[in-house]
Amino acid sequence: MIFIGDGALLRRAVRHAAGQGHPIDLVCCTDPCDAAGAPHLDAPDVNACAAALAAACTDGIVWSLNNRRILRAPLLSRGLRILNVHNGLLPQHRGLPSVALLFALLHGDPEYGATLHEVDAGIDTGPVLAEHRFPIAPDARYHQVMLRGIRACQQLFEEQLPYVVAGTAAPAASPRGPQAPSAYYGVRALDRLADHRDHPAYARATDLGPFAAHAPEVARALIAPPGPRSG
Repeated sequence: MIFIGDGALLRRAVRHAAGQGHPIDLVCCTDPCDAAGAPHLDAPDVNACAAALAAACTDGIVWSLNNRRILRAPLLSRGLRILNVHNGLLPQHRGLPSVALLFALLHGDPEYGATLHEVDAGIDTGPVLAEHRFPIAPDARYHQVMLRGIRACQQLFEEQLPYVVAGTAAPAASPRGPQAPSAYYGVRALDRLADHRDHPAYARATDLGPFAAHAPEVARALIAPPGPRSG
């Protein structure tokens, strides 16, 4: 199997999979330390390396964890099963988790979590296979929810790994009733942040804590001068 991503979440997943006896064919990441001793490829554009990745993958499984790279047709058309562990619930928290979480707190979302889904040509739009949900406390701060989300991602990966390998992980039926509206949060969503400066949850929604270094787009938006208000 192949892993694509960066950071501690990726590194832990690689170590766990290797510890369970699964062959790690390649880890596509920036820092070779995140490959945890497995074969490493620093490929900012994994789509340009699609042929090499497909040739290297011995079981047809590709994992995406803490991955900001957009997977496009060159890789998606290789017959691989590509799965993403997303920090957030889908479809309401699509996009960058660093941005989606901020707006989840501002919007008063009652829950957050992690989602395992198949990767398709959209962004966080593929079929959902499994998820972990947890409630957002009324006084929860950004860094607290983000940490719980990361832990949920790790737990979800470890729980679902054997089902994916066995080929028994399938799109999950939703017992929760009506599906939450789809929403996408990219960097451009931060242009609306100034409109929320008077929101009662703004202070805790923007309390990045130790994650400030890992959410540079949010950190920059927080120090940017407020733009002119309309109306």
